[in-house]
Amino acid sequence: MDMSGIIWYEVLAAALSGFVLGGVWYGPLFGKRWQGLVGLSDERIAEANMLFIFGATFCLNLFMAAMLSLFLMVGQKSGAGVVAGASFGLLVGLAFVVPTFAINYLFARQPVSLFGIDAGYMCLQLAVMGAIIGTSF
Repeated sequence: MDMSGIIWYEVLAAALSGFVLGGVWYGPLFGKRWQGLVGLSDERIAEANMLFIFGATFCLNLFMAAMLSLFLMVGQKSGAGVVAGASFGLLVGLAFVVPTFAINYLFARQPVSLFGIDAGYMCLQLAVMGAIIGTSF
């Protein structure tokens, strides 16, 4: 896949924007509400390896931003049919759903097995949807 059209400084800026938005969203806007809904105490948050969580989050944000750039380029050149639709649906799942779930599950301290079940379902669902929609193109 040709990634030469990706503008990497834009990808980096887009990845960093996730931290700014996340800091506001899960801080002053909804932080305490989210913490209560996922059942995290202040003590459990203080025990977390935040270097790992923030490092992994940055890598996942960087991946999503690069995939979005690639997705926008490829979207205009993709073929049609069931296989193309399923492939595009799976790409959406792998590029956006998996990293998004991973970031949420990292911060919520959810088990990897739950992540696998939830993210796996969404990727398969998007592949099936893509296959169905691809039949009409």
